[in-house]
Amino acid sequence: MGTEPQPPSESLRSGAFVGFIPVTDLVSARAFYVGTLGLTMTEDSPFAVVLRHGGTVIRLTEVAELRPQPFTIAGWEVPEISAVIDSLRSSGVTFRRYDGMVQDDRGIWTTPGGDQIAWFLDLDGNTLSLTELA
Repeated sequence: MGTEPQPPSESLRSGAFVGFIPVTDLVSARAFYVGTLGLTMTEDSPFAVVLRHGGTVIRLTEVAELRPQPFTIAGWEVPEISAVIDSLRSSGVTFRRYDGMVQDDRGIWTTPGGDQIAWFLDLDGNTLSLTELA
């Protein structure tokens, strides 16, 4: 019989989470994530743009090639999804519609549990989301 797996160290359980978003152009990505989405930049280097949102660090990492995935790679919980959508739309962000999903005029889908979710793309085609919890 093998040994039982050990639980993660306390450092991992209590450490801050860092998310990575691949982009093909750091300058354009910085303009979108900081200028359009309003995230706070804490570092700008030739290798990454580092953003902070609450207690989470997001690293925009430049890659030579990017094949956007067909699923959400990052999202934000927001208190009033309609107001956030209206604000982002006024900055040129377009919200996605999906076949087979009932979405309202803003593109919001309401889950069976009552959460409201809407999706949009960054400049590289990465799918991002907003969620208002029920």
